[in-house]
Order: sequence, then structure tokens, then C-alpha cells
Amino acid sequence: MKIKPFESILSNYKAVFFDSYGVLKNYNGLIKGGEETIKYLEEKGIQWLVLTNDASRSPIQLADKLRVAGLKAISSEKMISSGMMAREFLRSKVRVGKVAYLGTEASAHYIEAAGLETIPVRYINSNNIEEINALVLLDDEGFDWFRDINKAINLLLKRNIPTIIANTDKKYPVSREEVAIAIGGVANLIETVVRKRFIRFGKPDSQMFMYAFQQLRNQNEIAKHEILMVGDTLQTDIMGGNKFGIDTALVLTGNTLKERAKNDIKSYGIIPNYICESIAI
Repeated sequence: MKIKPFESILSNYKAVFFDSYGVLKNYNGLIKGGEETIKYLEEKGIQWLVLTNDASRSPIQLADKLRVAGLKAISSEKMISSGMMAREFLRSKVRVGKVAYLGTEASAHYIEAAGLETIPVRYINSNNIEEINALVLLDDEGFDWFRDINKAINLLLKRNIPTIIANTDKKYPVSREEVAIAIGGVANLIETVVRKRFIRFGKPDSQMFMYAFQQLRNQNEIAKHEILMVGDTLQTDIMGGNKFGIDTALVLTGNTLKERAKNDIKSYGIIPNYICESIAI
């Protein structure tokens, strides 16, 4: 397993897609060298976007968090989130009634931006359950895990409505040694209990990559072989980039630890084009 300096691979590309958590920032804040790398890309005229499975906040709020952490060049126009993909589905497929959600009030932005009325799962009762026409799983915070997960399960057992997972991540690191379960993991649990398949948005599915690719093409002519996807997670970032047909770089600053990277790549059969310590140059 050869680890390459990140700067050494950049000359091959006209654009870079970055994952956010584990690549640009982690539980300690902005990852060292990230701001200098973004400056380098802009000096070289290399376009960049952030593709995140974080549906906990609006693109403006997600960009603000990165800016507060120290990434001054970020703006909401650079952020492409899985919540945006869920919003487009809701806008075209769910036109009436209320949309229930698991997540924070801030995460409900994506439902409201589709012009729909929202209701937290905790407020569902026998008087309004027939008004619920969809359920969206947005974030692992903002609800009571025991009461509201049970409520969501019973809603789906009583109503045949679409269920949308706006963040497919199953876990995220909270320290070097420990992880926390993400809403994608909660969704898998609920799916098992209700024996239904949910609609998923976010990496590794292709919608976000297609959206980001079109954003680039709206500005300049670019081909897939000129784009690099940089991520810390094999099953989402790297698999997603591989499936979409763009090159991928695995960094060792998030979910994939250096001492486990070789075995993980062999076990999952998900092979990045490059492996880098971090995005620092």
C-alpha cells in the first residue's frame, strides 16, 4: 500500500470533489493543511466542491461551520449535500400533506425548501397520522431515540408512505478510537423491523455526483477523467466515485485508519486510485 503526497496527484485534474467530515474537518476542527490546500487549488485554477452526506443543516449553515473552523474560502455555493437531493425528490413526488421527520429543526430546512409542511415524529398522534404522506430521516440528533424511533416504526406499520434517508452514513468518528451511530444506521434498524426498503440519497449513490458534475459543466467544459473524489470512507466516498467513473483518493484522517486501510481495502474490495495521509500539501 503506497501512500502518496496529495500535492503529487493534483496536476492530473481540473476539479476536486471533497468529502467534508474526515477530510476537511473532524472532531478536532479543521484538519491541518486544509486551508492551504484550498488556496493552492484556487491559485492553480482547479475547481472544487464539497460533497457531504450531512443533512443536519442547510448548505448555508454547513458552509458557516467550515468557515468558523477556519476554511475562509468556503461558501454555500461550494456545498452539495445529500439533503439537497432529498429536497428535489420531495418537491417532485410529495405534493400534499405533511412530511414527518427524524432530525433537528435545522435539518427540516430541506423539507420546507421543497414547499412542504413539516412535523417532527414526536408530534404524530392518532388525530394527525392520516395527514402524514412521507417520512424523512435527516439527522441522528433532535429526537428521543427510544420514543421517536418507536413512533417512526409504528407510523410505517400503519401507513404505506415513502421513507427517505437523506444521510446514508451509518457511523462517524467522535475520536480516534470511538464512533457514533449516524442516521443511516438508524434507518437500517427501522428497515429491518418494518420490512420495507427506503429511498436513499447521498454517497455512494450517483445523484450527488451527477449534480456536482453538472455544476462544473455549467461553468466550464470538463470530462469525468479530469475530476478527483477525495474521501475518508471506502463504502461511501470511494465507492461512489468509482461507480460514477471518476478517480478517487482515500485519506487517512477520518473513518479509515492508517493501520487498517490495507485490510479494509482488501476486505471490501473497494479500491481507490490513490491513498494519501491527508489533503495537506
